[in-house]
Amino acid sequence: MKQAAATPKRLGLVSPQRALFEQALQLDCGRSLAQHELLFETYGALNAEASNAILICHALSGDHHAAGLHQDSDSKPGWWDHCIGPGKAIDTDRFFVVCPNNLGGCSGSTGPTSINPESGKAWGPDFPLVTVRDWVKSQAMLQAHLGINQWAAVIGGSLGGMQAMQWAIDRPEALRHAVIIAAAPRLSAQNIAFNEIARQAIRSDPEFHGGRYAEHGVLPERGLKLARMLGHITYLSDEAMRAKFGRLRRADAGSYNYEVEFEVESYLRHQGQQFVGRFDANAHCKTGFRRQVDPGLRGGRWPLTTAGVEQAGRFLKGCLSTATPPGYVDGAPNATAPEFAWPDCSGRNGLHPPPTHSHHRAAPAAAEPNSAIRG
Repeated sequence: MKQAAATPKRLGLVSPQRALFEQALQLDCGRSLAQHELLFETYGALNAEASNAILICHALSGDHHAAGLHQDSDSKPGWWDHCIGPGKAIDTDRFFVVCPNNLGGCSGSTGPTSINPESGKAWGPDFPLVTVRDWVKSQAMLQAHLGINQWAAVIGGSLGGMQAMQWAIDRPEALRHAVIIAAAPRLSAQNIAFNEIARQAIRSDPEFHGGRYAEHGVLPERGLKLARMLGHITYLSDEAMRAKFGRLRRADAGSYNYEVEFEVESYLRHQGQQFVGRFDANAHCKTGFRRQVDPGLRGGRWPLTTAGVEQAGRFLKGCLSTATPPGYVDGAPNATAPEFAWPDCSGRNGLHPPPTHSHHRAAPAAAEPNSAIRG
């Protein structure tokens, strides 16, 4: 009789931590922040050699709460709890795991909702635009703050994967492994177009008020909702959307009106409404503006094979969007550096291209990256 697999232990209760950096941070946009804070969580224990630390980089709508519970009454754990914890893919019995909220976000790190020390008011639309490279710079400051000279790995999916890639380019000596999931160095033209529509949906909302909606006591809910609905269309390939929804109609669907008729419509409206309650419109515009890796090209080549990263390519390729199906990544590293190729995701080696862009956050039974990260 086959024995059931042991259920992994849970992390239990965790608490966010805050780090204040009073040295100026020069940003890619040409502006600087005289000081900034990062909110972050840690799981596991740092060893005496400080050699077992893993950095988790989150996607656009993610945050620092990657695993565990803040209190027993929480309805659900952190967004990657099925991957992080004792005995899990990212084993906190072995590793010290660090997950910060990105600079410019809206979950506790310095961003548009934070107080501008010069004005005494919230930054709002005056907060500078931030890039992937800016995030890596601020994360490097956190690395030094924690007394870590080299990450055992930098891991991220989606926009977090771009950050892991930027680490491997800018600071190869500061990490031993890079695990990059469902990400590419830059967006395709169609992805850029989708992002522009999402941004304009927010900015053209009558309640946006040039980004000063807080001063008017309102929120650009319609724009945020539309932006998120559009985003979720790009997160699912046409094949995945057909398999998930097809043309299923809701049981209570009416006819000849603008109410929800198809299941896919219900899904998009739900995702949009959920987003309104947890994300800031200015943060969406400021952090999603320039979603690409700065390669620091040398001779037209992606410098991703630079010495210092023992395994700068535990790449798990997934479907980035409807514009980027499996097998195609616009400007991918292997286009200019064959020795830094993507892995075989045909299934022969146990890796299969995920059906959706957000598959790296799926339930354990569907999260194939688990076994690859563990290895």
